[in-house]
Amino acid sequence: MNDTLLIIEDNEQNFYLMRFLLEKNGFTIIGAEDGRAGIKMALLHKPIGILLDIQLPEMDGYAVAAELKKHEELDGVPIIAVTSYAMVGDREHILAAGATGYIEKPINPETFVAEIIRYLSKE
Repeated sequence: MNDTLLIIEDNEQNFYLMRFLLEKNGFTIIGAEDGRAGIKMALLHKPIGILLDIQLPEMDGYAVAAELKKHEELDGVPIIAVTSYAMVGDREHILAAGATGYIEKPINPETFVAEIIRYLSKE
């Protein structure tokens, strides 16, 4: 059974924390530091879910989410925005770009994995 999640995150500390929490709960984690690499990894590995930062170098999370949604082979793979963009309208903006979920940073280590599982089970 595929239990692989892709984290697209350029902040090493954020990546480390998310990976630690998710691996501790049985997930296999792959990662990319920018959107273009993340899209390639998603197409290659076909993860069960993608955790996507919004503020990324070269290609922001909005563009990455929109690009990921163009690929039929990723149809049904939830894209969960994990972002510090928490102003009015930010959630709606990333959901309109193609994300299926939204989690604000800083993440809560006590609830993060349960939130991810909730988004994965909706698909």
